[in-house]
Amino acid sequence: MSQSVVIGVLLLASVVLANLPFLSQRLFGFLALPVEKSVWIRLAELCTLYFLTGAIGMLLEHRAGQIARQTWEFYAITGALFVTLAFPGFIYRYLLKHPGEPTPSGG
Repeated sequence: MSQSVVIGVLLLASVVLANLPFLSQRLFGFLALPVEKSVWIRLAELCTLYFLTGAIGMLLEHRAGQIARQTWEFYAITGALFVTLAFPGFIYRYLLKHPGEPTPSGG
């Protein structure tokens, strides 16, 4: 697998996994919850999926050669990038009106 394909796969996985907490009412996309997901559950899910994406990246890097040592700056930047990639899902969940939802009453 070429380096370009590996980078494309990792970016695609990052976009999908970053938006998953906001696009689905199920935990991690497949576990049904008895209550509606709160924002705290979504944030915990987002953090967990960030580390899963990192594990996928490490696996792909290991297949390509030696894993490079990372410092805190790497994790700060990739965490900020992951949150930025989650922005479309956040907009969809919290800022767009969905069909069938009641409209807030103006006062």
